Amino acid sequence: MYRILLVDDEILVRDAIKENIDWGAIDCELVGDCENGKQAAEFVKEHPVDIVLTDILMPYMDGMELSHFLHDNYPEIVIVIFSGFGEFEYAKKAIQYGVSEYLLKPVTAMELTGVIEKMKKKVEQQRLEKSKMDALTQNSEEYRKNKQIIRSKNIEALVNCTTDVNASIERLAEMGIDISAASYRVAIFDIDLYSGMYQLDTEKRQESALMAFVLFNISDEIVTREEAGIAYQEGNNRVGILFQEKWSRNFTSRTKEICHEIQEKTKEVMGFDVSMGIGKWVKKPEELIQSHDMAAQTLQYRYLLGGNLLIDMEEQHPVQEIAIEDDLAELKEAMKTGQKEQVYQILIKIEDSIRQALMEKSRACMYLQQVIRTMDNACEDVSADMDRIREDRDELLRQITDQKFFEDACKVVQKHTDRIFEILSELNTSSSKRQARLAIDYIQKNYMDPDLSLNSICSYLNISTSYFSTIFKDETGETFTEVLIRTRMEKAKELLENTTLKNYEIAEKVGFSDPHYFGISFKKMTGCTPTEYAREKRR
Repeated sequence: MYRILLVDDEILVRDAIKENIDWGAIDCELVGDCENGKQAAEFVKEHPVDIVLTDILMPYMDGMELSHFLHDNYPEIVIVIFSGFGEFEYAKKAIQYGVSEYLLKPVTAMELTGVIEKMKKKVEQQRLEKSKMDALTQNSEEYRKNKQIIRSKNIEALVNCTTDVNASIERLAEMGIDISAASYRVAIFDIDLYSGMYQLDTEKRQESALMAFVLFNISDEIVTREEAGIAYQEGNNRVGILFQEKWSRNFTSRTKEICHEIQEKTKEVMGFDVSMGIGKWVKKPEELIQSHDMAAQTLQYRYLLGGNLLIDMEEQHPVQEIAIEDDLAELKEAMKTGQKEQVYQILIKIEDSIRQALMEKSRACMYLQQVIRTMDNACEDVSADMDRIREDRDELLRQITDQKFFEDACKVVQKHTDRIFEILSELNTSSSKRQARLAIDYIQKNYMDPDLSLNSICSYLNISTSYFSTIFKDETGETFTEVLIRTRMEKAKELLENTTLKNYEIAEKVGFSDPHYFGISFKKMTGCTPTEYAREKRR
């Protein structure tokens, strides 16, 4: 039986879920239902739970805080969030806390049953892996008594500051290891194939521990030969190096050369790619955790850059914000005018900017969401079918955040772009209608420019003036000049009614360089002068 805990502050929702699902038929037991995250956190402390179904917005402790608590304290529990709030920020945090599924209310019994069946498989896989890993651990006790492993554990404790630093130094000294140096830095190595980028079965997890041991031996041999520091194993899958600077000349560049040699040797011996991150220099052993965490952080950049990385954080400067407003503006205009190749060139430029910024996955996904919103805005400007454009939007965002690599997330966006162009093509079977809509939109946005002319708008649309004049009159019933003057006069009326601006100021704001001509045009269209109109209408 799979034990399920339900968490929602609405009793009607809890009752509906309890009553509408045949728990026994799906080999599950609803072991409890709580009205907030605080109650749920207390419940799991006292009762075994396999799957938690939780809402987001609840009093005392919400679904995000509960997910954070379970992620940190009960990582074996599978979490499913359901909520009426489909905002991206919620989904992003859910991913951060290891949430397995994110559902939008209302959730039908059939949908929830299907999700539970998926989660059961995940629970079963975790149980199987734990059982096999427990057996592997038991069979490896003798191996763990090896002096190299004991050394690794002590160095790992030192660089992570998980025990008293002085105590760690004393234990290493008893083993004949002197860590004194002018300065220190930590490098972390991880075999790409066995990293979190891939879903590993039990056999691969066991294999990864053995391959990491091979990587450790290669690293230890090279670092010892160079008298550059100490290699150690971190957990079962990673290898680290504690570099000790005992001479100053060119040692910074030498550490990177050593890491590169290890990378090449590992590829030669095992045929696998290894990603490496090198932390900053620190002066004291107490500061080693800063260098270690910086080195470990670089491994997340595999999401952006792929594997086989070698990043020295003394050289790199990750950022969390980039300026893509101009690119998005260009993207919007290219989308509206149907310039498909230009759209894809801009997308590539934005993607490259994100990669170079070395930002976190969640932030990179937010920028891709901005791209999607910009495409929506472009479609709205040309009167596209927005219901069809936004169809399956939540699924699109989920696909973007679910990808293991940024490159794959970009492919999801590119596929969405292809779909939009197909829709626009179907909606705009008459190119003249589309060009007339684009022209009106252009006038609305540029009427204040005194140089706006038939030539400038035709240049924007990339068509001849004679052809444009014909199709524009056919589609709108007016000439370009008539629409432009009418637009300017309507804007002038608004300013005359709602501001105390002088006539010459209003003329300038609506695109007339000559106030006298503005007055003549205004009277011709309205039958009165701007001053007479303002006197009658102004409040």
